Amino acid sequence: MSTNPAFTTPPTETTRPDLQGTFGMAASTHWIATATAQSVLERGGNAFDATVAGAFVLHVVEPHLNGPGGDVTAIFATASDRAPTVLVGQGPAPAGATPEHFRSEGLDLVPGAGALAAAVPGAVDAWLLLLAEHGTWELADVLAPAIGYARDGHPVAPRVVATIATVQDLFRDHWPSSAERWLPGGSVPVAGSMVRNETWASVLERLVQAGSGTVEGEGARVARIEAARTEWAEGFVAQAVDAFVRAPHRHASGTDHAGVVRASDLAAFRASTEPATTAEFRGHTIAKTGPWGQGPALLQTLRLLDPLDDERLDPSTVLGAHTIAEAQKLALADREAYYGDGDVPMAELLSDAYSDARRALIGDRASHELRPGSVSVPAGAMPPLRETYTPRGESIAGVGEPTVPGARGNAVAAPAEDAPVHEDRGEPIVMETGETRGDTCHIDVVDRWGNIVSATPSGGWLQSSPTIPELGFCLGTRMQMTWLEEGTASTLTPGARPRTTLTPTLVLRDGEPVVAMGSPGGDQQDQWQLLFLLRTIVGGWSPQQAIDAPALHTTSFPGSFWPRTWTPGGLVVEDRLGDDVIAGLEELGHVVTRAGDWSLGRLSCVTRDPDTGVMGAAANPRGAQGYAAGR
Repeated sequence: MSTNPAFTTPPTETTRPDLQGTFGMAASTHWIATATAQSVLERGGNAFDATVAGAFVLHVVEPHLNGPGGDVTAIFATASDRAPTVLVGQGPAPAGATPEHFRSEGLDLVPGAGALAAAVPGAVDAWLLLLAEHGTWELADVLAPAIGYARDGHPVAPRVVATIATVQDLFRDHWPSSAERWLPGGSVPVAGSMVRNETWASVLERLVQAGSGTVEGEGARVARIEAARTEWAEGFVAQAVDAFVRAPHRHASGTDHAGVVRASDLAAFRASTEPATTAEFRGHTIAKTGPWGQGPALLQTLRLLDPLDDERLDPSTVLGAHTIAEAQKLALADREAYYGDGDVPMAELLSDAYSDARRALIGDRASHELRPGSVSVPAGAMPPLRETYTPRGESIAGVGEPTVPGARGNAVAAPAEDAPVHEDRGEPIVMETGETRGDTCHIDVVDRWGNIVSATPSGGWLQSSPTIPELGFCLGTRMQMTWLEEGTASTLTPGARPRTTLTPTLVLRDGEPVVAMGSPGGDQQDQWQLLFLLRTIVGGWSPQQAIDAPALHTTSFPGSFWPRTWTPGGLVVEDRLGDDVIAGLEELGHVVTRAGDWSLGRLSCVTRDPDTGVMGAAANPRGAQGYAAGR
């Protein structure tokens, strides 16, 4: 593919090769998960077997970014059905999670850490559903790598250690079960030392054993997986969760509360699948989740950019970066006004007429306003627009989404090893009280038969709430993405899904999947993926060139993570964008935060050329942790 002369010329050298082969490819945010997925392909498993095996390993090796008590969203296509399908592993708010209950606890926001913020865990059930419906391997074989790493140990990554160091006082003073799990011998583990989670290994083995009495024959493999799903939702796991969260414990609010998730909430939930929401862009179909996630905001942005001249779509120039940021602000304003687990008018929001009207709002200067549009369905009430948040009068600067110290305010905690002036390399910001912005892992797999998966697991990271001793993991905090104010599009509602930031992507050309991709990064996930799509589809760059390239994102919208603040006109950029481009953006009125040279985005992808069968993969170099493999 030749590069577009209207775009900046990509560098000839990349940090990692653009992998190519004809057998199978895997890419993820941790090399052990990638190697696990590729090993499954090598032993005859398909992309679904490989993805699930890699995902359970991610629970073990990236516990600061995801866990069994969290959630997952994936998009996939099978060799026999090329229609993009969404795996819905986002659990709903528990029955007892009402705005009235939170207000009675003295809260005006859902806390960013603590079990009161927990939605029903969705990840494990979703992975088991995917394996049952589209995998070929036995559950015991798929879980064997994760069980081995949990029981026998793995060398702990430096960023896991940094996260534990940040929250060690919280663990010692308030969350003793987490201290016992993550502070072996009372101390923060050393990077590269072996860490184990024998309790979680035993839980996985009990899930496998749940199906051990299944009679062999047709359907026995699926029956064994279904037995594990039932055990998870209705057996010892649900009972342990219920019993543990009833005890009050410290939350990010600085106050103590009990959780409200109950065994009955777990029993009532099962993961599901649904058709993807799609939009066309420059001869490609982009597939995302429904508006219960933020994914359609990327589609709206692409609809705004599609008819513009190519030179206005280059993220490496003043004109391109400005145009892209202004389009994203408009789409993200609509996210706040319309997106949630309800009736969202996506057909209108993606229509030609609406896109044309919204595109006219992209001006020559940076907007500092939140400007949602108007369609036939009334918008929800707009949430509070706060640049800082002051619970009980104690000022907390908005740190918002986070991979960058200082991106949404000045009082930002970074992992213990980082000075505030240092770049953060795409990992989350973790506060000493446990709240986290910039969570998440990602994994992509494509196999020789044409099965392809893009998945973003998250939530339930080790610092989100106290470890449940009998289970070896904690619950997530996805409900912090709901509002307690009445009438917003994403007001907390029992039984409804919080509007998740998890947003994997599948790209199709002429009805055939050609790219599976995604990135961690909370609110920034689709912003960074947009840059990849523009550079590859319009600019003609290779996947690795696009992943390596300087990134940027806007913070001019209410963040999804506690404390839900915004920076009007905010634009966070990697310094490699260049002094001249950064100065040009400031002249246009953007409130620019420099984030360091290699700080934004943790994208990975796999590709497939339907004409030749050649597959590819690329991974993020930032943080020296993501990896791609294949042949």
